Amino acid sequence: MEEEVTSGSDNIVTEFNTYEEFLDSQITPLDLLYLEDEELARELVELGYRGSGEVLKREEFVARKEAAEASRQSKKSQQNTLASSGKDLKNPFLKALAQREEANRSGKMTSIIFIRDKNARGQEISGYIDYAHRLKTEDFDLYFSGRKRLLPRPSDLSFYNWETQTSTSNPTPNYQVIAENASGLLFKNKRDRKILNVDPKAASPGDNSTRTPLSCPQYTQVVIYDHITRRKT
Repeated sequence: MEEEVTSGSDNIVTEFNTYEEFLDSQITPLDLLYLEDEELARELVELGYRGSGEVLKREEFVARKEAAEASRQSKKSQQNTLASSGKDLKNPFLKALAQREEANRSGKMTSIIFIRDKNARGQEISGYIDYAHRLKTEDFDLYFSGRKRLLPRPSDLSFYNWETQTSTSNPTPNYQVIAENASGLLFKNKRDRKILNVDPKAASPGDNSTRTPLSCPQYTQVVIYDHITRRKT
């Protein structure tokens, strides 16, 4: 029963910004008609003589309001904690991902990771991964702690299985795939509409974009394309 009351009070303090708003919510037009005094109506609600809702003193409302805000800030802080934080990273690929994690989580940057390697069946696969999207949909603590290896999937931006010749491409919240193009595979950033060209022979990957090949013993090939996102004006 106590938990139910606490939960109800928490709903009250999140619904109303001030104690006065909470009191006003329990004052009926009929109360104002008879009392003809808004302050008196509020006092009667606070004393429990008016209103059909829960009686809540000002001090208790303020205390619960502060507790609710502290809880919200705590949850926000937990969400903002980087998966790479506190990890002793020796793998150059994981180090590169850690350097880009905060920027990709905050939206300052949207990195595309090209990986070519073998899957658990020994089949050679390759693909382009939207790093920012994967960060939002997966627990990267598994990758940064070395318990799981990052590999492309058929659900990523682009995927190819060299043995089965299975090929897929999918848009993400950050990028649109342009597959049928004379210049090869292109990705259009949905935020600033800039084109990212992943052709290694291209003079540049595009505006506000860089191409970084990595030497990683754990993978056949890794290239990271970083795009600094700028909203179109």
